[in-house]
Amino acid sequence: MLQGFAATSTHLGLICCAMAIGASWVAAIASPNCSYDKLDGSRADRHVRELLHMTSTPIAGMMLASGALFLLSSSWAAGVTALLAAFGFFSNRWMLAPKTGKNPKGVRTSRKGQRAVSVSLSLMFTLIAIIAAILAMVGI
Repeated sequence: MLQGFAATSTHLGLICCAMAIGASWVAAIASPNCSYDKLDGSRADRHVRELLHMTSTPIAGMMLASGALFLLSSSWAAGVTALLAAFGFFSNRWMLAPKTGKNPKGVRTSRKGQRAVSVSLSLMFTLIAIIAAILAMVGI
């Protein structure tokens, strides 16, 4: 009975992980390409920042659920890797938080730089999520 539970939790974790990988790909690659094709530069940049900010929490939640399910199925390395990816996706929310108030004198923030770093972090943690899924399929 416990083997069936472990297999079911592994499969459910893989489903959650695959949904997070797909959502991250859409948010970091597919949608920005469409935005820059259809909108001018500043609007596309703002759209991509808002998209990454809004999707980071659901993607992190899917990876959190995936990590918990992997840990329930005794795939320890996959679970820890998925939890690491969940933290990484959630860090985009902090990085792209909307600006409140004025900057101190002499301090400038580059919103385009934040977008570029956020997209690269999303792609990096998508790769970590893929590694977590592979580790879970192997059972490590």
